[in-house]
Amino acid sequence: MSVHASQTPAMAAPTDPKAANRARFELELEFVQALANPYYLHSLAQQNILEQPAFINYLKYLLYFKEPDYARFIHYPHALHHLDLLQHAQFREELKKDVSLRDYLGQKQRDHWKTWRDPKYFNSSVNESKSEEAVETQEPVT
Repeated sequence: MSVHASQTPAMAAPTDPKAANRARFELELEFVQALANPYYLHSLAQQNILEQPAFINYLKYLLYFKEPDYARFIHYPHALHHLDLLQHAQFREELKKDVSLRDYLGQKQRDHWKTWRDPKYFNSSVNESKSEEAVETQEPVT
């Protein structure tokens, strides 16, 4: 018995609307997360993709990932920051002509990764208020 290639489940386009929506969501999620990579952004700029009106509209459409129901699926938060930056024509232009911007974005990312779990880099006002509370609750030394 031979099976025609068009009959295999992997090759068939999803006819179930739920499956089609899931596939579309996964594709869009993967693309948004790729935006976290400054080298990928620079490549898009060098290929003039960031100048195409259809692509700019697509970037606007992808802003739905900033809503909490969708943002929870993002593994690389820089992707959302870069998506915001890509909404601005000046950023897209600078990214194309300035390699140092790509390097700057990459360095800022690495700096964040080095420190994001280090308590000494947490919100200093929270740490200061906790230390003030500790001083206020100490008994006087006699």
